[in-house]
Amino acid sequence: MTKAASLLKLIHIHPLLWLAAATAALTAHFLELCMLLAIIFIHEIGHAAAALFFSWRIKRISFLPFGGVAEMDEHGNRPMKEELIVILAGPVQHLWLMAAAYVLQVNGLIPESAYLLFMKYNLMILAFNLFPIWPLDGGKLLFLLLSAWKPFPEAHEWTLICSFAFLTLFAALTLATAPLHLNIWVIAGFLYFTLFFEWKQRQFVFMRFLLERYYGNKEESLAALKPIRADESEGIIRVLAKFRRGCKHSILVESDEGEKGILDENELLHYVFAEKKMNGKVGDLFYAY
Repeated sequence: MTKAASLLKLIHIHPLLWLAAATAALTAHFLELCMLLAIIFIHEIGHAAAALFFSWRIKRISFLPFGGVAEMDEHGNRPMKEELIVILAGPVQHLWLMAAAYVLQVNGLIPESAYLLFMKYNLMILAFNLFPIWPLDGGKLLFLLLSAWKPFPEAHEWTLICSFAFLTLFAALTLATAPLHLNIWVIAGFLYFTLFFEWKQRQFVFMRFLLERYYGNKEESLAALKPIRADESEGIIRVLAKFRRGCKHSILVESDEGEKGILDENELLHYVFAEKKMNGKVGDLFYAY
């Protein structure tokens, strides 16, 4: 009960949402807005409840005029199975919501018009959230999928590139079918801005990933051992860019004469973050220790 109550303290309502509520009331669309907000609220609480179950650090649960977001203070080093559950915990809420609405309608507890509108909003939000566009749930699933076979920074960049392509396709289809749909253009504009900002911050996101890996709970986040091969003349940052999620790395350093030695990933991270030596070569670490 205490944990559930703690989620309510994290709720943040954007000031523009109050303006949207006032506009909806004046234009006789207040019921529709309440339906949408209730669905979005349960969706985001689903994400937050799953994150809370796994003891994730939740920053806040924000509600915007055109959606919501559960913000986590995690940086890609949680087990990938946990992240998959947290991502899916939002969309699955729509399934029981639609089932409950059906039962209520069959038993005559809600009018058919309200039932049809509720089902329409549920399906609309569910389908839109599964679009492979960052930071929608579909975009996060895409990032998780790419992370399973690509290094973190490469998976992150490809997620943003694919998201931009899908968003542009979505915008083109909207232009062809509903060019005057203002709400869609506002959401598309917000997603373009988010993608642009995420792309500009991608190096910072990568550094946060490495910092969390160095200072975070390694026993929880890292499991299988996956070796990385590197030449002794290879830059440390270039080697770090090969790090993947969900595994621990050993670095097999090679020279012209053969294998020079093996480094633990913590030695690399310590060299960068504790000793502040980021521009050296991986072979330099054998002289440092």
